[in-house]
Amino acid sequence: MPDASAEARQTTSRVQNSRPLKTLARVGFGMNGVLHILIGVIALRIAFGGGGEADQGGALGELASRPAGMALLWVIVVGLWALGLFQVLEAALVRGTDKEDWAARVKEGGKGVAYLAVGFTAFTFARGGSSDSSDQTESLSARLLATPGGVVLLVVVALIVVGIGGYMVVKGIRQKFREDLVVPSGPSGRVTIALGIVGYVAKGIALVVVGVLFGVAAVQADPDEASGLDGALKALAELPFGTIVLTAVAFGLIAFGLYSFVRARRARL
Repeated sequence: MPDASAEARQTTSRVQNSRPLKTLARVGFGMNGVLHILIGVIALRIAFGGGGEADQGGALGELASRPAGMALLWVIVVGLWALGLFQVLEAALVRGTDKEDWAARVKEGGKGVAYLAVGFTAFTFARGGSSDSSDQTESLSARLLATPGGVVLLVVVALIVVGIGGYMVVKGIRQKFREDLVVPSGPSGRVTIALGIVGYVAKGIALVVVGVLFGVAAVQADPDEASGLDGALKALAELPFGTIVLTAVAFGLIAFGLYSFVRARRARL
């Protein structure tokens, strides 16, 4: 049994370290950047009175409506699936059984599942279908609320999402993202660090608001309150000085997209 386990680990490691998977994973980082830039642009449009869905579904829908968008959608599908697989394999290769090891497994595995999920949404659009991220979030909330202890479950989801958002804010402020890539030297490095700080903080703030909306949905037992990223960004627009707040977050999401382009090139894989 130990020999079989060791052989399985070696096979997993070989797959993860293969040049094709690493290359496609880098493509995935770049495509994740494209989506964040599109979401940021839609959020800017909303901030100044325009329409649109400022989330992954909205961004993918925008691409699907463009002449060359369908081809790019297939690149997004392949890139995000490859990146998701890479992260899942990373989680599988974590050794040890203490709290830090399990936390690393959950973090890497969670990122992998998230990339795979967005990849499947892109796959739906690439095949000519459509998907509404806000409706899916509300549907998930409704199903949770309909189960025994559903309010508690939704509160747990809210706390997890707020925790992830807070983690991203801290990661940006403390520049922990520098561990994820080889930072270029000179002015390019300073620009990369600035993009990482602004991008992670903005994305973290958006996720904190998403988590708060889940919490509101749980307290009010109203799944319509949990409307995902699009609802969170539109909620920011309704705050005092909302146009300024949403504009800042939108530019931050665009910064995260640009940072993702650098990561595609210089990520530590």
